[in-house]
Amino acid sequence: MKWLISGGRIVDPASGRDEVADLLLEDGLIKRTGQGVKAARGVKTVDASGLLVVPGLIDMHCHLREPGFEYKETVASGCAAAVKGGITSVMCMANTDPVNDCASVTAYILAKASQAGLARVFPIGAITKGMQGESLAEMGELAHSGCVAVSDDGRPVRSGGIMRRAIEYSAAFGLLVIDHAEDLSIAGEGVMHEGFVSTMLGLEGIPTAAALSQIARNIALVREFGGRIHIAHVSSRSGADLIRNAKAEGLSVTAETCPHFFTLDHEAVRGFDTNAKVNPPLSTADDVEGIIESLADGTIDVIATDHAPHHRDEKDREFDLAAFGISGFETALALTLGLVHKGRLPLMEAIAKWTVNPAKIVGLPGGTLAEGAHADVTLLDAEAQWTVDPTLFLSKGKNTPFAGTKLKGEVANTFVGGRMVYDRNEGIIVKQE
Repeated sequence: MKWLISGGRIVDPASGRDEVADLLLEDGLIKRTGQGVKAARGVKTVDASGLLVVPGLIDMHCHLREPGFEYKETVASGCAAAVKGGITSVMCMANTDPVNDCASVTAYILAKASQAGLARVFPIGAITKGMQGESLAEMGELAHSGCVAVSDDGRPVRSGGIMRRAIEYSAAFGLLVIDHAEDLSIAGEGVMHEGFVSTMLGLEGIPTAAALSQIARNIALVREFGGRIHIAHVSSRSGADLIRNAKAEGLSVTAETCPHFFTLDHEAVRGFDTNAKVNPPLSTADDVEGIIESLADGTIDVIATDHAPHHRDEKDREFDLAAFGISGFETALALTLGLVHKGRLPLMEAIAKWTVNPAKIVGLPGGTLAEGAHADVTLLDAEAQWTVDPTLFLSKGKNTPFAGTKLKGEVANTFVGGRMVYDRNEGIIVKQE
């Protein structure tokens, strides 16, 4: 099927392009782009007047749960939620059951993604076998089977020696190391940010130092031994400061944050709302401001969801016992556009953090609307207003602290490989075209 996306405002950070023009999609690629492109016979047309036309979003950090935790999410349900959120490529973490530390698990995930036929799925393999932190996984096997990065996300790599070897060894296979920076000896049994609110609620806190010590360790390893590392879900001003200084030294350190870290602070936990329980935890209002500033000045390269769906029973319980995580695919883009609407982040830069930046960091296809590129395209209605209703989520995970929140910015259409896979009027489109 050929598609002509007509008259939309093309915003392509990879080229710096911002203009009203047309896109012709053919054979899975962007065939032509420019003004006055005509629709020939057999070409379907989408009127994109008044819409933003951007490269398909790339999510560097999510949890699809399959295999092993299908009651939380499946590859199919996660991919459906992703494309509804304008995300055309997802990188899924290895904390499945069994852990994705070998070729057979990677192949299973890729087969499920192919069956779903929605978003592109790029598995992240484990750094260590079984995510136990004791010995390195077979990175060559993981890379050969289709993994694009390695991470023990959810279980930080405690040993500096093992992390050093991971950074050195992964480079030989072109794999990015993504670290969940947390010192468990400092975090202890904490369940939220350590501060005034945790004291008022009588909940054990997680000091900011738990993340800082591991970020500093990782930077020191790159400084001493070379290689590169990507810091996941940065949540504090002081953590961003460490990354800013590392970049000023010329070290190969990149970083991401998540929409909840530039939108909410630890006050959201009042009332013991377990939907606001995340790891790392929501921090102070000053940290929220620091994250926004770090996005604006380029210290933080990427916005990712850290989509972490859970079954209702895992959240609807005592705060101490509830699971960490937010179901983020379907709210992430609108929350990001919130920074744009408030004048805190230029539109071009906001889109870059979802497209060209992650594509370059990981070496993924996409992230651009250039002729000849993969036809992964998202059409956005930046002015559309809607209210978050978790019961309407396509993800199995309904766990969000944004329920009832009015947001501005909605996905109109999502194309993956030149196929329309989502239309806001029709929903998910799974038929082959």
